[in-house]
Amino acid sequence: MLTRIAVLVSGGGTNLQALIDAQAAGRIPSGAIALVISNRKAAYALQRARNAGIETAVLSKYMRPDPDEYDAALLELLSAHGIDMLALAGFLGIIGPRVLAAYENRIVNIHPALIPSFCGLGYYGLRVHEAALARGVKVTGATAHLVNGEVDGGPILLQKAVEVKEGDTPETLQRRVMEEAEWELLPRAVRMISDQIARGRND
Repeated sequence: MLTRIAVLVSGGGTNLQALIDAQAAGRIPSGAIALVISNRKAAYALQRARNAGIETAVLSKYMRPDPDEYDAALLELLSAHGIDMLALAGFLGIIGPRVLAAYENRIVNIHPALIPSFCGLGYYGLRVHEAALARGVKVTGATAHLVNGEVDGGPILLQKAVEVKEGDTPETLQRRVMEEAEWELLPRAVRMISDQIARGRND
């Protein structure tokens, strides 16, 4: 029985595409992406999911402004689709305590820096790379980690370093980190947790 994976997105979905491509290439043999959820109805990631024949859903804070109600609605959606694990792929939202409890150690996030550098509240998207360049670091990278109640504070699963080059802009650095680190690490981390869930079923 395959591990049913939900991917949560907010934007263009390049990390989602990396997961879709990895699944198509057989690099997540124990799992299947069963649902893509966006908190923005205009997110292009939803189209990427549809193109791959994956079911989609939209659940935004405007639909459920109360955090507890949003948490409950998300959990209900996940339960209705029999989801076993979550992958946050550029998801600019906070996972509430009920979902965290229901999916403890089964939620994976990708962060575009080497945690504990440039992480936590306010560090997302280009802001991470702007901060790295402003600090003058020579090496940055990406981190795949489990999600807990602290933003970017869960146990680290995988990390990969990426060189910062002279003349880099936040945009060029962001692209290099995605291509060289994020798109590699997130599918690997998803496979790790998916394999673990599958083994647990067989024990």
